[in-house]
Amino acid sequence: MVEVALAILEQEGRWLLQLRDDLAGIVAPGTWGLFGGHLDPGESPEQALRRELQEEISWCSGDLHFWFSHSSPQRIAHFFRSGLPVPLEALQLLEGQDMVLAGFEELASGQIWSPRLQQARPLAPSLQLALEALQQIP
Repeated sequence: MVEVALAILEQEGRWLLQLRDDLAGIVAPGTWGLFGGHLDPGESPEQALRRELQEEISWCSGDLHFWFSHSSPQRIAHFFRSGLPVPLEALQLLEGQDMVLAGFEELASGQIWSPRLQQARPLAPSLQLALEALQQIP
């Protein structure tokens, strides 16, 4: 069973999103998703997420708070939440086509504008799961 760890990094009510590459063979190509990725053998979800954040945006998170896990026949996804105390410009995008901070109105629309590509792209299923989980919080 494949396991992944994903980060909801929040700043002033907005979430940091990654526009996934347009590559055949990857999960949800060309869609907006959360930063994170697969667990390597022997890694905990939190360890994997810290490694992935370093690899993808050259940033080390302070506190990562476990939020929930979701299982499907294909994979187990572990979701974590954390504040993002640095400006977007302080991050270095090392994986993916673009990154943005998106508010809930944008997320609810199902499409996010990419400044780099100059076009709107849809949300990845994992990001949609996180939004659904957020709506279930009383």
